[in-house]
Amino acid sequence: MSILNISLLSLVFALSCSSGDSDSTDVPTNLNVDISIIGSNDNNPNGDGSGTVQVSASANNAVRYAFRFKNGDQIGSEMGSIEHTFTQNGTNTYNITVWAYSRSGEFINQSYSVDVYKSDEAFATLVFSDEFDNEGRPDDQKWHHQVIPPNNGSWHNDELQHYTDRPENSFVSDGSLKIKAIKEQYSYNGSTKEYTSARLNTKFAFTYGRVEVRAKLPSNAGTWPAIWTLGANVNETGNYFGYQYGSVGWPLCGEIDIMEQTGWDKSNTISHFHWGDLNTEEYMDTGGETTVANTSSEYHIYAMEWDSESIKTYVDDTLVFELPNTNNKPYNHEHYLILNIAIGGNLGGDVPSDFTEDTFEIDYVRIYQ
Repeated sequence: MSILNISLLSLVFALSCSSGDSDSTDVPTNLNVDISIIGSNDNNPNGDGSGTVQVSASANNAVRYAFRFKNGDQIGSEMGSIEHTFTQNGTNTYNITVWAYSRSGEFINQSYSVDVYKSDEAFATLVFSDEFDNEGRPDDQKWHHQVIPPNNGSWHNDELQHYTDRPENSFVSDGSLKIKAIKEQYSYNGSTKEYTSARLNTKFAFTYGRVEVRAKLPSNAGTWPAIWTLGANVNETGNYFGYQYGSVGWPLCGEIDIMEQTGWDKSNTISHFHWGDLNTEEYMDTGGETTVANTSSEYHIYAMEWDSESIKTYVDDTLVFELPNTNNKPYNHEHYLILNIAIGGNLGGDVPSDFTEDTFEIDYVRIYQ
């Protein structure tokens, strides 16, 4: 958050004082002003697109303050603090004038110039992305391969695969990430499975924002692709954030299934929510589905918009489901994103005997706030 802080001596602003016969000792001194641009950081020095600034002032001998933004009216404040939102889109330079008044009406003032960014888009700032422009292994600075099964050598939901970090199961080529499920015997930690695949977790956690994943889905029966999130405080074994936090279990951590597709219906996609009630710890879930044409031959954008009021999921511009975000749900803390293909299991179903391999292809991943 960008902050401008300037202290001003009354002698500098003697000419700004009101005229009259008041005692000069009643003139305010040492005007100190803080101007904070909301969402400002090294990457976004002019703010997060909200166009909002917070201004606070203090001065000796001052009993009230006033502020003017751009060419607007003077706005009074006894407390010396105010918040203002500029409405003009883009990055613009604005003047902010601050007055400090004494009890008798004497004053000092000063004007400041700030550059503020305003956007009509609710989620305007890109905070994480992978365009998959490299070749070979997924970027280790952005992705963690989760390979350790949490359930005595097996994954949840009766899934049939082992996840690996091998290039056979996940790699970047020709501008996209490929997650490949393969029929092959593979042993891990004493457990042998008939299939392999990959599960990639972002090494980035966030609270609120818009997620966009442009992807083609596998076409074969038995494949269960998913784009989803877990609370970063989940204690699941092998979870990247589990090593760092790991304070609660599932479903109290919260899960958001932005997109998943069953192994037996490749014409529809599902959005689903799983959570534990924070008051009762009761398991809760709900969701919806939508028809999507050509999921394996054409790219579609699978998206989520998440704020303190609601969580909405989309395919392209079609709303799939909206969940009200209330205080009893674990959707007010950091989550991280997961991409994977499971084989078989609850939503994968039966795997055909002639299955050999299939691919989940991701063009890009973008997270905005």
